[in-house]
Amino acid sequence: MANISMIGAGSWGIALAVVLESNGHEVTIWSAIEQEIAMLSKEHEHKAKLPGVRLSKRIGLTIELEEAIRGRDLLVMAVPSVYVRSTAKQMQPYVADGQLIVNVAKGIEEGSLMTLTDMISEEIPQAEVAALSGPSHAEEVGRGLPTTCVAGAKKKEVAELIQNVFMNDVFRVYTSPDLLGIELGGALKNVIALAAGMADGLGYGDNTKAALITRGITEIARLALAMGAKFETISGLTGIGDLIVTCASKHSRNRRAGMLIGQGLSMEEAMEEVQMVVEGVYSAKAAQALSEKYQVSMPIIGQVNQVLFAGKPVKEAVHELMLRDKKAEHDELWED
Repeated sequence: MANISMIGAGSWGIALAVVLESNGHEVTIWSAIEQEIAMLSKEHEHKAKLPGVRLSKRIGLTIELEEAIRGRDLLVMAVPSVYVRSTAKQMQPYVADGQLIVNVAKGIEEGSLMTLTDMISEEIPQAEVAALSGPSHAEEVGRGLPTTCVAGAKKKEVAELIQNVFMNDVFRVYTSPDLLGIELGGALKNVIALAAGMADGLGYGDNTKAALITRGITEIARLALAMGAKFETISGLTGIGDLIVTCASKHSRNRRAGMLIGQGLSMEEAMEEVQMVVEGVYSAKAAQALSEKYQVSMPIIGQVNQVLFAGKPVKEAVHELMLRDKKAEHDELWED
């Protein structure tokens, strides 16, 4: 049995706390919001973020960050990507040498273009930092529906430790050393999901969705490989798997925000309507910057940025994607 703290009390943090507690671990949830901890203590359920998923009374709750960190075997970083750096700064004084932090958020920092595990390592250099990612909506994980994820770490024994802690008969965990590929897949698929949602909002069909998913994974793979990630990762659970579920699921906040934009709302109005952090909006500019830095063609990412931040009409963006220059799907298949 491990002593684990969940840093963050959003839907994903709560769902994973339920998994870990059911595996027999001692679990504590931390939130910086005193009212949130008070509500969870009283209701044992987050009715706004994860209705219907009950928290065991054995799960501890605290607003004291030092209490949540000191002496814990493992810390799970479950705050939205935009708060990862600021939270890591607050955590740093209390983290012991070699203490394990597992990041479960998805995103790329806009200014530095760093992955979240790299950002955490920069702020908490004494920690051992890893990631857990994959096609895994909190609404289904919290209800115990079969789900698969990947534990990514530079050291095999660390990835296997995470695998052993999280895995059970409905939550299967694989291991991988490709932290970069895992995090790029998790962050960039949110931007493609915005595009898929926009197409849904316009009333387009399954043909359009299939095209966006397929060409989207091609864009993600181009960038990931240029940055040094592995093709196997992008073709696996944290690449194509996560992209499919985020583009197609009713639970996807990125798809929902995209749908609202496709129906005529502005980016700001859509985010207010969703009432949860829409990670793709925060990763879109970083994705565009990375495509320019590594000189990789990412037309879908580019059009999403135009819609979000330059006021381009969604129909015009789709029209431009369809009217791009004629191309082969894979140039290398043609013999000279």
